[in-house]
Amino acid sequence: MAETVRITAGNQELDLPVTVGSEGERGIDISNLRAKTGIVTLDPAFMNTASTASAITFLDGEKGILRYRGIPIEELGEKSTFIETAYLLIYGHLPTRDEAQKWDHLLTRHSMIHEDMRRFFDGYPMTAHPMAILSAMVTSLSSFYPYALNAKADEYRDITIVRLIAKLATIAAFSYKKNIGHPFVYPRNNLDYCANFLHMMFSVPAEEYRPDPVAVRALNLLLILHADHEQNCSTSTVRIVGSAQTNLFASISAGICALWGPLHGGANQEVVEMLVDIQKKGLTAQEFINQVKDKKTGIRLMGFGHRVYKNFDPRAKIIKKACDEVLRQMGIRDPMLDLAKELEEAALSDPYFVERKLYPNVDIYKALGIPTGMFTVMFALGRLPGWIAHWKEMIEDPSTKIGRPRQIYTGPRENHYVPIEKR
Repeated sequence: MAETVRITAGNQELDLPVTVGSEGERGIDISNLRAKTGIVTLDPAFMNTASTASAITFLDGEKGILRYRGIPIEELGEKSTFIETAYLLIYGHLPTRDEAQKWDHLLTRHSMIHEDMRRFFDGYPMTAHPMAILSAMVTSLSSFYPYALNAKADEYRDITIVRLIAKLATIAAFSYKKNIGHPFVYPRNNLDYCANFLHMMFSVPAEEYRPDPVAVRALNLLLILHADHEQNCSTSTVRIVGSAQTNLFASISAGICALWGPLHGGANQEVVEMLVDIQKKGLTAQEFINQVKDKKTGIRLMGFGHRVYKNFDPRAKIIKKACDEVLRQMGIRDPMLDLAKELEEAALSDPYFVERKLYPNVDIYKALGIPTGMFTVMFALGRLPGWIAHWKEMIEDPSTKIGRPRQIYTGPRENHYVPIEKR
């Protein structure tokens, strides 16, 4: 017999079915609650609400588990590439050799953007944040591929997905070049996805540039670790915008805007700003930790703590090892990264933080030479496959309805209009 949960509303009792996930997660199905009782649930920030059933990513914050389509993030980080992981997330399985070759070919051949679109960058001031450019340019893609405006058109879905993944790297790199006043560098078909991105970011016409294989591998790893994270703010945004049958480009642009927020993808930029401030003040790691513990100072330790993970973030373990390897093999010695390590060691040895289960999260791009202003753009580049996978899962589900949360109204009761002369 299926499990149910009984609730009492006034004199009425109602048995609600319980949905059980493949990992044993249990959720009370309240879809008929209002229709049968006239009441709704109130759950600010959706802390206890599952908005959907999804087969894409499993996350257990208490145990520090993250799996894409059932495969542990540790295995993918060690053995896979970003574009292979993207295929896994979007299509539900690791590609065969033929599928992988076709996928790689398509992503390479669709990396250029229309020259008219290239000129859009001329309209932005050099002070424009790369995320502002990224979100606008992704929306603009829809004007070049009008047949993609029909989100339900199955025959165009795969090529639209390819185009978006291929072109986002180009748009991201162009947004950086615009920001620093450098000429744009076009993509090259003889480079793989991550090497091509580094080439567009860091090469200049005046000299030859060859992406460092260590940096390429590290970037692959970073993007894999960020590729999906279940129903976070930006992913939920993509799904709720897409639930209106909004095209993929516009839905992803909405996700980019959500990611921009300092409590979401923008948090990694705040970490660097915190480190710069510590250096300017000449504080040691321990002195800063002491200030954080003193609640009167109002100072926060950025980069520690996570909304979901109540144990060590599994991504942090992987990226810490990779960061150390990059620094060693590339001969980089960065005082800011040294400070970040000292802060981590000081915090993790302090009962104040250990008792609160505040552990470092993952955002380290500085070792690769990625500038601070591009951190959130890199996050978007990595998260794109997850966003696409969730949009695709939702748009192909015949039971999908347009997202429309309820509310509990707390404003004034019925009132009447007063003419201006009587106010």
